[in-house]
Amino acid sequence: MSIEPFEIPSIPPERLALLKERLKNAEYPNELEKDVGWTYGAPRWAVEPLVKVWLNDYNWETARAEMNRWHHYHATIQDLRVHFIHEPSNNPEAIPLLLINGWPSNFYEYHKVIEPLRDGVNGGQAFHVVVPSLPGFGFSEAPKLPGHGVVKNAEFLDQLMIKLGYTEYVVHGSDWGGSIGKVIAMKYSDRCKAFHTVFPLCSPPPLSSVFSDPLKVGKFLAYKLLGADTVYGKGTTKIRVSFVDVIFDREGGYRCIQGTRPYTLAYGLNDSPVGLLAWVLEKFHNWTAHSADKEATEGLPETITVDEFLTHVTIFWLTKSMPASTRLYYENWNSTEISDVNDGCVTIPTGIAYFPGENVRLPREWIEANMNIQQFKDYPVGGHFPALESTEVLVDDVQRFGNLLKNKKYIQ
Repeated sequence: MSIEPFEIPSIPPERLALLKERLKNAEYPNELEKDVGWTYGAPRWAVEPLVKVWLNDYNWETARAEMNRWHHYHATIQDLRVHFIHEPSNNPEAIPLLLINGWPSNFYEYHKVIEPLRDGVNGGQAFHVVVPSLPGFGFSEAPKLPGHGVVKNAEFLDQLMIKLGYTEYVVHGSDWGGSIGKVIAMKYSDRCKAFHTVFPLCSPPPLSSVFSDPLKVGKFLAYKLLGADTVYGKGTTKIRVSFVDVIFDREGGYRCIQGTRPYTLAYGLNDSPVGLLAWVLEKFHNWTAHSADKEATEGLPETITVDEFLTHVTIFWLTKSMPASTRLYYENWNSTEISDVNDGCVTIPTGIAYFPGENVRLPREWIEANMNIQQFKDYPVGGHFPALESTEVLVDDVQRFGNLLKNKKYIQ
């Protein structure tokens, strides 16, 4: 596995001209005369202003200059070129930390936490920060064969940490990164010494544990009859019935499409920058915490700037990687990987930071039955992208977890 320096590139002039042309001549779809907010999806009144900013005001070179402050590399792992950021700390007590994002974000999700974690902001624990682009996301090459799901991603990223010389490290994950991080925690615990996540997924207490833990099993059975609010507390959980459940989970539509027919969807996402923007915007709107009624608000919460959002979208558009990123849903829906990961138990020290706007929130007792919880904090604000929405809170939580690991000598 070779490692080569890499620099975030400028947009080639001909491709930039094509983008401008497509944005300028966008054809917007028909909508109802009555304003229905976001209930039918991303409305034109939220999409069109962002298209105009992307066309007239957004500057990729400004974002590129920020990103190129960090050290970027390409590593060839097996037969794929994988992009990653590697920012070693000057602190001799720093802990190696692997940060893994999910969909529909990319490595840029962590742009505000890289330096604070590297430098040990506010006198907290410092880290050697590694932020990869998952295969098929951003500047990483897309998988060439079927079957590249969370397990294969975990294998790739563990190999990356080995190549970087880290014999011990901590993994943090959001969204798909939470599932990939859980696989790393379970399969590579000889090197991965701790797991931190904002997106803990696990199975409910098995019925076979009725004798060892009758209360948890009894509450689970009551939940099936009476509902989560009655059993676990009103508004404290968001339990997904199944991966593609759209009857009880209106957010499940995109998972159905990406998990069954990603090729067909890919034509629109790859060919239309407006279609790409709208597809991503819906999730950045629905999965984040807003101070006002979501149905009446514009696309983004106050915590995520237009430029931050457009940088995410531009990375996908420039690299033509959105179609490949959606295939991760297909690979995991059409295998037993997700159920296997959810059923598995993490024995290494685990830290959980929970945010109220997260789109899946399981009862704490389910998580405690499946993971070796050493730190658990339920925060009052924030959503699915806490590295963007609640940056200082997340940094502090990761630092406190790092201190705990050092103090208890879970990691040297």
